[in-house]
Amino acid sequence: MTKANAIIETGWNIDNSYARLPKSFFTSLNPVPVRSPELIILNYPLATSLGLNVEALKSKDDIEVLAGNRIPEGALPLAQAYAGHQFGHFTMLGDGRTLLIGEQITPLGERFDIQLKGSGKTPYSRGGDGRAALGPMLREYIISEAMHALGIATTRSLAVVTTGELVIRETDLPGAILTRVAASHLRVGTFQYISKWGTAEDLRILADYTLKRHFPEVEADESRYILLLQEVIKSQAMLIAKWQLVGFIHGVMNTDNMAISGETIDYGPCAFMDTYDPATVFSSIDLYGRYAYENQPSIAGWNLARFAETLLPLLHVDEAQAIKLAQDAISDFTELYHSNWLAGMRAKLGIFNQEIQDESLVESLLRMMQKYHADYTNTFRALTFDRPEDTVLFGTTEFAQWHELWQARLGRQQEPKASSHQLMRASNPALIPRNHRVEAALEAAVKQGDYSVMKKLLDVLSDPYAHSPEQADYSTLPEMSTCPYRTFCGT
Repeated sequence: MTKANAIIETGWNIDNSYARLPKSFFTSLNPVPVRSPELIILNYPLATSLGLNVEALKSKDDIEVLAGNRIPEGALPLAQAYAGHQFGHFTMLGDGRTLLIGEQITPLGERFDIQLKGSGKTPYSRGGDGRAALGPMLREYIISEAMHALGIATTRSLAVVTTGELVIRETDLPGAILTRVAASHLRVGTFQYISKWGTAEDLRILADYTLKRHFPEVEADESRYILLLQEVIKSQAMLIAKWQLVGFIHGVMNTDNMAISGETIDYGPCAFMDTYDPATVFSSIDLYGRYAYENQPSIAGWNLARFAETLLPLLHVDEAQAIKLAQDAISDFTELYHSNWLAGMRAKLGIFNQEIQDESLVESLLRMMQKYHADYTNTFRALTFDRPEDTVLFGTTEFAQWHELWQARLGRQQEPKASSHQLMRASNPALIPRNHRVEAALEAAVKQGDYSVMKKLLDVLSDPYAHSPEQADYSTLPEMSTCPYRTFCGT
């Protein structure tokens, strides 16, 4: 059996639609080979859904593919160009350490980007080495797969391989490459790049490509470009609401990290909130809290306004009319987000219908949680199983009064308490990827070469709404620390 045949038998079915766009959109190049790749983890269910043969992927030839040492048949690797507002400042960017290998066409006819992260320098590396360390790549694998299990739109992780080489950060670290799977890697920053440095025709080509790939139901409509804006606004309103509902903090909501597809992308300084505090920030570089938990909805609106600006030439020939169309669309975001968030909060409290006082009921609970430093996930989990004594709120006059109002609210709907319980079980996860658990898994993997801790964590995170006995230990809180938890970019 030849090596070429081995690659074909894996099930790679690569197309390169992005490579057929204008050459100014990207730079064609191959990954930089690595010394001695070793497969660390492979996502079996994801591989199967992509139409890939799991056993073949574990072969030496295909580990070389996952490391960038070999290119699947038909693939045309490239680094995408884009721009972005980073902490509010506009700059030219691009794939500095990632390459789009191509687009896998699944047995169901779906199209997914296959991207290698940590694959070496590109023209957009801006002085970086183009490589990635093992810990951050495993971190993205854990968090992105946990987000998928939580029912939140996200890029996925297919595999992590070590490179047999060291990368230099504050110290020497083992190098690794992550294979990322995404609906696409089109970003708000992609449109900003073309708007700034491309032609009007380039912008139209990009918008038409985006419509065909993500919103084919409206691509033939005469008003397709305003519909494109509206669809992206809708998907982001739903996405950000889901982040807030599970206490997820992205950490670096730059415009280049907002995917047009509505998927969560880029898991650098992200983390999940333990104690409920709207001002929570984890990123070491977010000194002023721009991307704090409470600011994520408004930042999303700001990013979408930047997206709308890029589309103005396509919205109407008259600039004033184009601006009005864009402003009208953007003005819908706040209400769309709020309705998604409130619907999610109702579900977390077992409420099926709508009453005007519902938002006050939710806000009262959140204020108490903040006042008494209650754990976000575990508080809702305790309410789900009617164990208020498991929360720090129990025993306070405020909570007793709130609990009475909540029970009365449940009693005013037609659905029985058993149905409310089921709704809450399906809306409140038993566990999240607790920061201390993620760090323990990464430390065991990176420092000791022990991947069992990570694999066990992934296993319990794979069905967060199971509320199984095995998950109980993973819902416990970390020991008190005088040092706040911090996450880092430059991974």
